Amino acid sequence: MELTVLGAQGTWPGAGGENCGYLVTQDGYHLWVDAGTGTFARLQQVIGVGEVGAMLITHGHPDHYMDIIPTFYARHYGGLGEPGLPLWSPGGFTDIAASLVTENGRNVMAEAYAFRTAREGASFELGPFRITPFEMEHIGVLSFGYRIEANGAVLAYTGDTGLCDAATALGRDADLYLCEATYQNDSKLWPFHLSAAQAGDVATAAGVGHLVLTHLTPDLDHRISIREAAATFAGPIDIAVPGMVLEVGR
Repeated sequence: MELTVLGAQGTWPGAGGENCGYLVTQDGYHLWVDAGTGTFARLQQVIGVGEVGAMLITHGHPDHYMDIIPTFYARHYGGLGEPGLPLWSPGGFTDIAASLVTENGRNVMAEAYAFRTAREGASFELGPFRITPFEMEHIGVLSFGYRIEANGAVLAYTGDTGLCDAATALGRDADLYLCEATYQNDSKLWPFHLSAAQAGDVATAAGVGHLVLTHLTPDLDHRISIREAAATFAGPIDIAVPGMVLEVGR
């Protein structure tokens, strides 16, 4: 399994940056996970628009889904992809997405995407992947982390979350734990996001092999986040940056 980072900045993109989005690939099948601002442009540097096999959205906050709109335009009006692209998301997300386009746009968006509702604990398959949603602790919106398995490898991705038992369960013995780390220890810690040190705590409790921090706000010094995560997690730590490609399970 291969993870390609399309974007990783949380809440807002910095100059020349992108919000969260990742491409997970196994046996030539491409799964696009989250589609924050700027990730559609990055995606096209890696694969063709029509090569996306399916999409997963963690929750309905804009920094995780806004680029489903230009993707829809390119696939439907630009003819860059077949209709009916599977798009899985938590309940209520399709209403959020529909609010961004006209009534006619909603009809054709439903042609471009085959919207599917993910449910906590109910595993499903997309191509070679087996995916299990875990409900995270996040404010005002149903938010899922996804455990993605293929060929014996396990990638766990939190999406957005605060401290909760589900974040540990999601990452249990995962080869790679892609974990949000929005803040540093001197930041104002809200209950629906993690600091780097908290991400390290969760990774330690879950027994993960490799911790990759993501969703850092653009103003943070990555060296500080690494240092703070290393104080609570003894294994290898990286910070997700666009263009990074990681092998999962090797």
